[in-house]
Amino acid sequence: FRNAMKWDEDDVRLVPLEWLKPHERIKERNRNKLLDMTKRWNGYTKPLIVDKRTGAILDGHHRFSIAALLELKRLPVICVDYLADENITVETWPGSERDTLSKDEVIEMSLSGNLFPPKTSRHTIADHLPPIFISLDELKLENDSQP
Repeated sequence: FRNAMKWDEDDVRLVPLEWLKPHERIKERNRNKLLDMTKRWNGYTKPLIVDKRTGAILDGHHRFSIAALLELKRLPVICVDYLADENITVETWPGSERDTLSKDEVIEMSLSGNLFPPKTSRHTIADHLPPIFISLDELKLENDSQP
């Protein structure tokens, strides 16, 4: 039995796109579906989960990948202390090219500018992300509207 981390809307911050660092490639078909849905909703309904020290994306690579296509400047994220937080674990997906993966390797890859293949890392982070709605117009603005 593991304590699920619970977040609410107050934990969501808007951060500049260029601070965020992916560590794995995405599946284009999934990206295209998400792009269509995001345009239809005209906003983001789920934050990305990122490491607060490095900007490494732990969850939300597809949400990140459509931001440039939508000409967004910022994205909604929840920042976590990835290396120190024992509630956050990482393993590989079945069928991945790797048998094991460490948090350090995820951070290293995100900082290297290279990417793992899609569906390499599988993070156990939160059972519940807060439902949010942040309009695309707001995400296209440069400056952070949050304190």
